[in-house]
Amino acid sequence: MHSAFIESSLGITKIVGDEQGISEISILSEGEISKKIPNELKECVPQLQQYFDGQRMDFTFKLNPDGTDFQQKVWQELLNIPFGKTISYLDLSKKLGDVKAIRTVASANGKNPLWIVVPCHRVIGTDGSLTGYAGGLWRKKWLLEHECPAKQQSLF
Repeated sequence: MHSAFIESSLGITKIVGDEQGISEISILSEGEISKKIPNELKECVPQLQQYFDGQRMDFTFKLNPDGTDFQQKVWQELLNIPFGKTISYLDLSKKLGDVKAIRTVASANGKNPLWIVVPCHRVIGTDGSLTGYAGGLWRKKWLLEHECPAKQQSLF
C-alpha cells in the first residue's frame, strides 16, 4: 500500500491505495504534505484537487475499499446519490430493502473509508438535520454547501 498527504480546504487529506485501487481517503487535523505522489495515487490526487476547486462532480479512479459484504452494499448505494443532493438514513435503508436496518446502515455509512468519493456526507437525518459524520459536522456542512451552494434569490 502507498500513501500520500495533500492539502485540502478541510485539512490534510490522506490517500491510501495500490494498483488495485484507492482503499482509503480520510481527513487529518494535521500532517506533512507529501513531496512525491506514488504512481498508484497519481490519478486520485488531481481529481480530489479539482473537486475542492469546484471543477469536478464525480470521480473516475478505481476504488478498492475493505469492508464486509453489507458495508460494500451500503457504500455502493451511496455512489448513487447525485452530486448536490441528499438522502435520509431512512430512505437509504429503504433503497437497500430493509427499513428496519437503519442503524446497521448508519453504522456502515460511518465506516466508509473513502471520504468524499463515496459520499456518506450526503446522508442526513429524516428531519433534514446534519447527523453523524466522522470528520465532524462542520466538515459535513461545508461539503454539502460546497456541492450545492445557496443561490442568491432575485428581488425582482
